Amino acid sequence: MRDAIRDEALRLGFDAVGFAAATLAPEARAERLAQLQQFVELGFQGDMGWLGERTPERVDPATLWPGAKTVVSLAMNYGPTHDPRTLQDEPARGAISVYAQGRDYHEVMKTRLKALGRFIWDNYRHSIKVFVDTAPLMEKPSAQAAGHGWQGKHTNLVSRQFGSWLFLGELLLSAELPTDAAESDHCGQCRACLDACPTAAFPAPYKLDARRCISYLTIEHEGAIDREFRAALGNRIYGCDDCLAACPWNKFARTAREAAFLPRPELTAPTLVALAALDDAAFRRRFAGTAIKRIGRDRFVRNVAYALGNSGARETALPAVERLLVDASPLVRAAAVWALAQLAPDDFAHRGGTTTESDESVRAEWSATLAEKRPQ
Repeated sequence: MRDAIRDEALRLGFDAVGFAAATLAPEARAERLAQLQQFVELGFQGDMGWLGERTPERVDPATLWPGAKTVVSLAMNYGPTHDPRTLQDEPARGAISVYAQGRDYHEVMKTRLKALGRFIWDNYRHSIKVFVDTAPLMEKPSAQAAGHGWQGKHTNLVSRQFGSWLFLGELLLSAELPTDAAESDHCGQCRACLDACPTAAFPAPYKLDARRCISYLTIEHEGAIDREFRAALGNRIYGCDDCLAACPWNKFARTAREAAFLPRPELTAPTLVALAALDDAAFRRRFAGTAIKRIGRDRFVRNVAYALGNSGARETALPAVERLLVDASPLVRAAAVWALAQLAPDDFAHRGGTTTESDESVRAEWSATLAEKRPQ
């Protein structure tokens, strides 16, 4: 049965298949729970309050579903063709995280996982539950237990075969199957990922403060991004690949073979000026079927506005920022205020935004930016 499941998973397009016990030893359960509780107590989850909920289920698959006996851990490679950090040398273009340049991985993997689940049910009549990053299940510890790789110092999974570029999904299975050997940590003394972070989001190896992480700030965070991090965003408008791309184990990485994960040409190096002009309907059309669509137009254009402010391209970027100053969204207008101050600091103070702006949050942005730009 185990061999048949592995063969079918590979036939369906998964790049790696592993098996781990669903029930944890008491000491392993206690260790995972303590780590998650510390993460939440320190506030490292930021706005992601759901990480502090249902913690027993998160750390133990058998608590999430008492009928579970085996975790079938599945992985799909989305490795890029080149180092994504090279786009940082083109500040007039937006950098979108590699994982979001193709089709939404949730949908791709869920379809394959459900197909594998049907195969198991049709042939063996064992119950299954499917998970793709949308339920309280800690996927990376399960993937490490199943032998796919280990959680590196950047807290992401590292594979000796695929580097840092794996999507993960799981099947919880009611049958008890032989398990694979867990992978051990091979980071050694390396700290390349930690040193690569533009915002110092790692307070220590293997610990991430999401509140400082560009991926969190540009995707999960709903409000204005803290002033401390805006310049560090550079041209990153959706996610950040720096810590992943810096990992030396990527020398063994392979380019994605799944067509759905290949980058759409219009998402590899889009111009910021063009993205700033997107209204809601155009945003939905452009990003249909991608993970980007879920954050909505306003949050995305907020990120674009900050990137325009960082671009230094006053001649081309300033007209786009001027238009965003009268955008319907207060979130976008506030980001445009900051961008204007970066591109045109000499005449910024003469705009009178604090008196003409109707939204209190945007007025506050004008005041804070004026204070920041005022000579000391």
